[in-house]
Amino acid sequence: MQYIKAVFTFENIEDFQQDLLISDLADLGFDTFEDSENGFTAFIIKDNFIEQELKGLLFRYADDFACDYLLEDVADENWNAEWEKNFSPLVIDDVCYVRATFHEPQPSYPYEIVIDPKMSFGTGHHQTTTMMMQYILAADLKDKAVLDMGCGTAILAILAAKLGAESLVAIDYDDVCYESTIENAALNNVTNLKALCGSKEVIPNEEYDVIFANINRNILLDQIHRYAEVLKPEGKIFFSGFYLDPDLGMITAECAKYGIKYLDHKQNGDWVAAQFEKK
Repeated sequence: MQYIKAVFTFENIEDFQQDLLISDLADLGFDTFEDSENGFTAFIIKDNFIEQELKGLLFRYADDFACDYLLEDVADENWNAEWEKNFSPLVIDDVCYVRATFHEPQPSYPYEIVIDPKMSFGTGHHQTTTMMMQYILAADLKDKAVLDMGCGTAILAILAAKLGAESLVAIDYDDVCYESTIENAALNNVTNLKALCGSKEVIPNEEYDVIFANINRNILLDQIHRYAEVLKPEGKIFFSGFYLDPDLGMITAECAKYGIKYLDHKQNGDWVAAQFEKK
């Protein structure tokens, strides 16, 4: 599979504007982002890339900041080399060590997760994933049934497995993420995880104690009704992938329609993660 690498450079861009642009690029199909000195690099499957859509998006921001970009083809076999240059190990709350296959193990940490990204989102470095992992580390997941929506690399489901979850379903619409989920589960010796490729329509008609959904506001708003159907009473949902205002209020209002109550939220930069419970 071939990818397009887009290298963006900016002048006079604010942090919140860059975050908004990344969210919009994700809506166009870009699914992996790397920071650089003067901007960031984004990747998209070549067959999904339409340059005119990208130009139209950047035109909407033309009055806010200056942006240039360069495009480059990236062959699938070069992807690991790209990540080896840019992916550093990560520690969450001093107890969880996230590393790639080419890093040395660190057995001093209670939990270690090995991730081979393969062009899929979710190495723990993005603020949304970090906050979700912090919520998960503080939750009681022993013997729980867990649903992970928009799972990316399955890093959240894998952490839940290490915390004692009894069963896990991990879903992503991207076939690269689906394959990555299967491979990363094997890398971490997780045998109780079912990977599915699709969206809300493939959620099994089972009951779940906990749901993770790190996606974006619009998709969350579209899928909350389905989460409500499969979440057990007193079950928890952890959301991320959106901003404080107006996103959190919109999500809270939609959840309330189905008896799902807001409990609290975390904020890291402009990004928010939130905890809800079904009453």
